[in-house]
Amino acid sequence: MIAANEAAPLLEQARRILVIGCSGSGKSTLSQALAARLGSPYISMDREFFWLPGWTLRERGEVRRLIAEAVAGERWVMDGTSPGTLDLRLRRADMVIWLRMPRLLCIARVIRRRILYSGRSRPEMAPGCPEKIDREFLDYIWNFERTEMPEIRAALAQHGPDVPVVTLRSPAEVRDLLARLDAAL
Repeated sequence: MIAANEAAPLLEQARRILVIGCSGSGKSTLSQALAARLGSPYISMDREFFWLPGWTLRERGEVRRLIAEAVAGERWVMDGTSPGTLDLRLRRADMVIWLRMPRLLCIARVIRRRILYSGRSRPEMAPGCPEKIDREFLDYIWNFERTEMPEIRAALAQHGPDVPVVTLRSPAEVRDLLARLDAAL
């Protein structure tokens, strides 16, 4: 694991960056900020791979094919955790940023996002997928660290043992990372 204060110089050189974490942790916001600063394409897994209009989940084989095509690119910043596809993404990643925000913050952000995008799709979501919240989604966020972290750690160890991982645990650490990157550029 790389400390946040050591990450800016590595980011400056990274061509392919994964941003992972719980829903509401700020993956899309950070990914878009990094892509803009680094001049890299931004790829939203939800928009590009997983969802079709009406919250229809794309077929798994098609998702994996689309991800394999996308990660073949020379430069990208990709947001999305999806432990079941980390094998494809880690093989090409130069760096992983793991957002491990407090779960209450993630829930508050998801609620704010639901209010902000009421009745419509947010930009990083597939068209025809209006913002929604249900009990299952809130349970997923509440239990994310317990249920998803073991699979994420296993995938990092198996498919990306040499990929630097930066863990950010607060919005202040995210702001600090971006400020350090701005100073380095």
